[in-house]
Amino acid sequence: MTQEKKQEFTRRLTCCNRGEMVVIMYDILFVYLKDALKAQEEGRYEEFKSSSGKAQQVVRRLMDDLDFSYPIAGELYRIYQFVNKLLALAVCKNTSQNIQDAQKLLKNLYEGFAEAAKQDSSEPLMQHAQQVVAGMTYQKGSLTETLQGSESSRGFLA
Repeated sequence: MTQEKKQEFTRRLTCCNRGEMVVIMYDILFVYLKDALKAQEEGRYEEFKSSSGKAQQVVRRLMDDLDFSYPIAGELYRIYQFVNKLLALAVCKNTSQNIQDAQKLLKNLYEGFAEAAKQDSSEPLMQHAQQVVAGMTYQKGSLTETLQGSESSRGFLA
């Protein structure tokens, strides 16, 4: 994952609500799967293994965050377990087919979570986060980001 992608996900996470958080987790997962596919295609096994492992960590996080007071959580847990096994097999066999299968399976879930997130009107999870304002500058194709309220205390005083 590139540094720019990490910064993008960080910005999105600072202002998301519960529904959007799941969508962002899926977006992160898809970036790692894409990186794994690219590395496998180019014959870079260590990068393939690393990206697949990071994708597995995201899947495990999704599993850990399930609320089993809802009946659907059990079904999602089994799907996530299956995806985790697919990713492990992909690394063992050094093949991209299992990763592609995992992507197809997760894409259907992603679409459902994205639709549910659109209907979620809850408050952002992070309170008192810095606001990022982005706008075009006079330079062609350049985007400038400014943090609002950066001079205020973040809660830590020494």
